[in-house]
Amino acid sequence: MTFAPILLKLDLGKAIAEELEIEEVFSFNVGSFKVSVDETTVVSWIIIAVMTVLALILTRNLKVEGEITKRQAFLELIYEKAEGFFKGLIGEKGHRYIPWLMSMALFIGVSNIIGIFSPTFFGSMKPPTKSMQVTAVMALTSIVLVEFATFRAKGIKGRLKAFAEPLPVLAPINVLEVFTKPLSLAMRLFGNVLAAFTIMELIKIVTRNIILPVAPSLYFDIFDGLLQAYIFVFLTALYIEEGITEVEKTPKEKKKKRKKAKA
Repeated sequence: MTFAPILLKLDLGKAIAEELEIEEVFSFNVGSFKVSVDETTVVSWIIIAVMTVLALILTRNLKVEGEITKRQAFLELIYEKAEGFFKGLIGEKGHRYIPWLMSMALFIGVSNIIGIFSPTFFGSMKPPTKSMQVTAVMALTSIVLVEFATFRAKGIKGRLKAFAEPLPVLAPINVLEVFTKPLSLAMRLFGNVLAAFTIMELIKIVTRNIILPVAPSLYFDIFDGLLQAYIFVFLTALYIEEGITEVEKTPKEKKKKRKKAKA
């Protein structure tokens, strides 16, 4: 009994280390530069390929007029619900970014729960979101989209001016926020996925797999994974909405604007 806590710690540490270890699948040279492709990249390719094939199959022979199939009715219902949700967050101005948000939600959701399908004929597949590199790239992609939407809505002058709102003294903090947003998105997604895995490993070690932890597995492997996908795109949508929405001017500023217009 004296060594039980030590063994528990060693087992958990070993499991986490193995899960975080990213192995190289193959590599090739481009001139003198070696390009290494790891397992998270390969799993991401598999997810993208499967999702693309499913999208092509499910959207075949869709009709604009006439009687539609149950499949099309179901797809339209899902899309309308998702579109309504995101439209409520970012409004009509951000409508063009909704397909990207939907795609990102699907990719992160599938990536988070892909581990429950291992091992498969593809081999043991680790969720790509357990790699800090993957979550960091997705976060950077989101912030690039946010900044693109902001510049598109406000222009270069308007975007630069927004850094000084609501007070010019806050400009350094507003500039720093551009860099802290992707960091928080990446760390939140990576941390929560890793935490869910750690808790599941603790449960397995404590029970020694004598009792199948079905309820915790349903929560941490499926529900929590989908929840993290929701949180990621929800925050991205809020950032887009914040960037494309004009700041309400104070009565004093409105008065100055009217005087300038009259002059």
